[in-house]
Amino acid sequence: MQTTASKRMITLAHSPDPDDAFMFYALAVGAIPTGPYHFEHELADIETLNRRALAGEVDLTAVSFAAYPYLAKRYQLLACGASVGDGYGPLLVAPLPSASLAGSTIAIPGERTTAVLALRLYARAEAPGLPLATRVFPFDEIPAAVASGEADLGLLIHEGQLTYADEGLHAIVDLGAWWRETTGLPLPLGGNAVRRDLGPDVTADLAVLLKASIEHGLAHRAAALAHAAGYGRGLTDARTDRFVGMYVNEWTLDLGERGRHAVAELLARAAAAGLVPAVGPIDFA
Repeated sequence: MQTTASKRMITLAHSPDPDDAFMFYALAVGAIPTGPYHFEHELADIETLNRRALAGEVDLTAVSFAAYPYLAKRYQLLACGASVGDGYGPLLVAPLPSASLAGSTIAIPGERTTAVLALRLYARAEAPGLPLATRVFPFDEIPAAVASGEADLGLLIHEGQLTYADEGLHAIVDLGAWWRETTGLPLPLGGNAVRRDLGPDVTADLAVLLKASIEHGLAHRAAALAHAAGYGRGLTDARTDRFVGMYVNEWTLDLGERGRHAVAELLARAAAAGLVPAVGPIDFA
């Protein structure tokens, strides 16, 4: 039997939010066998993870699909572990229901997040030529920044999509709903990527272990939700359950043909608009 010290260490990074915590629950608590690997978990907001991936600092990491064109030479996307908004997604919110993009400063969670890419695609489609004034905030500080007047509008990801009304805010645009109305597709927000230099055998092993962790969480939902609740920043148990259900589901187990097409369509449209580099065919592991 291998000891932890004799196993190959894999650095595993993800966001400190309930859906990622649920997804990696089994790996975090040792609920499934990991074979010859030992995982070192590192938590950071998604913009930080995108930057760390650019530097190749982590073996297996959550990334924004919007960041993938900048990472494609160094990382390979996995077909499992994705967060997909199927008719829902990042929300643009404001103190008043009549708010407009024009003349507004928008609090955003990071320039290379998929939420911001979707916002820019939305603005180009609905308000061509309108410049967007943005300011980056930590994602969990955006609702308060908008409520206090520090920003006119806020782009919400993670649990803010469920709690914005608690701050007296109003939803102006649901970008996941807009994307489905526009393309007929779900909005792929984030996925997991493995460093290419780990090689195909290790990549295949990590894909199997990640899927096993997700399957374990879904099969032991109460325990996984209890673990995830520690990352909910004030979410009730009911809201934690709802949020996890939004982003850990059949899309997370396997993107499938339609999910892969949605990723390709998002990045192709963004490249055509000059918002990201063209990435070409995507080789999912």
